[in-house]
Amino acid sequence: MGALDGIRVLSFNHFLSGPAAAQHLGDLGADVIAVEPLNGAFQRNWAVGNRFVDDTSVNHITTGRNKRSIAVDMKAPEGVAAIKRLIATADVVMENFRPGTMEKLSLSEAEMRAVNPSIVYAATTGFGADGPYAKRPGQDVLLQAMSGLAAHTGSMEHGPVAVGSVPIDHHAAALTVAGIIAALFERERTGKARRVEVNMLQAAMDLQGESITAWMNGADRSGPRGSDGMANWFSPAPYGIYATTDGHVMISMSKPADLARALDLPEVLEFTEKDGFDRRGEVSRTVASGMACLSTQEAVGKLVAAGVWHEVVQDYDALRVNPQALHLKAFTKANTQGGSPMVMLSHPVRYDGETPPLRLTPQPLGGQTRQVLSEVGFTGVEIDALLAAGVVVQTDKMRA
Repeated sequence: MGALDGIRVLSFNHFLSGPAAAQHLGDLGADVIAVEPLNGAFQRNWAVGNRFVDDTSVNHITTGRNKRSIAVDMKAPEGVAAIKRLIATADVVMENFRPGTMEKLSLSEAEMRAVNPSIVYAATTGFGADGPYAKRPGQDVLLQAMSGLAAHTGSMEHGPVAVGSVPIDHHAAALTVAGIIAALFERERTGKARRVEVNMLQAAMDLQGESITAWMNGADRSGPRGSDGMANWFSPAPYGIYATTDGHVMISMSKPADLARALDLPEVLEFTEKDGFDRRGEVSRTVASGMACLSTQEAVGKLVAAGVWHEVVQDYDALRVNPQALHLKAFTKANTQGGSPMVMLSHPVRYDGETPPLRLTPQPLGGQTRQVLSEVGFTGVEIDALLAAGVVVQTDKMRA
């Protein structure tokens, strides 16, 4: 049993943020139906690193679990009519197209509400439903540039850099889930069915809430990025990544005197916590020189003894054997439709100590087309006619 058992979600999402949000809802027990075009949604056909396991895109592995798939020609009148019959049974409709796309398909919010006025309608866009940037492509790295995230990542010496993953997409997904669940709760209490809107620009800004707020309120800074090894512009030194003879160690918030004692650095032994702010560069450079002559093992031993917060910088491979990740069962292993092993990140929230179970692995395109249409009243003859006309696609190879 899940918190959203009995809730039906129609997901018209593609790329990453929308499909990820729909997957979270499916993890919580919602009946998520991915409504895809006949050639499949983008994330099914494209993969980061161009990596497919059998014929399953790693992007589909990332966002495709706990969903059923129906493949429909959304440009055909018969396809639109079939979708509207699905809408009549839905609680939530989700989409993350550019504004105006659903209207072109004769599936505007108004047309959907004419069929089912009680739906929660959730739209995730790059920049919002209107405004001067509404039609721009909302892609993670572009939003990193616009929102200041890239400008505030990197160093003053070497310039801005992009974050090496797609944090804005994932944060937008989390905000979309929060908005949908809030809207469902309000509908339950009041009967009012809301429109939920999330845009990636504000998601990117929200992701940087602490630093943007400090900046906008006049916090002292000499530039948007850290210098002399500092991880950012606003924290006291030392706070950043420091090289050892054979690796790197991240040092978190600590007093300069603590590092002086740990690394035998008399130059900063008398520095105060305020000096950590006022003399950032001096402190950070001194710590860097002390760390540079130590192996990672030696540095960690000294930092542990001094009670300094730190962590060795590691790659994703270390997560495979990370004892806490293993304890939390942070990875879920299953098989692709072709039978090859695949690894997924588990749902990241626990409920009474338990992670929601995997109910469906990422499904083939149109894997449940016949089943879903039957549930909304189509007869076998009608479904066969739609299949024969190429309005819908059914893939018979399914795996639980």
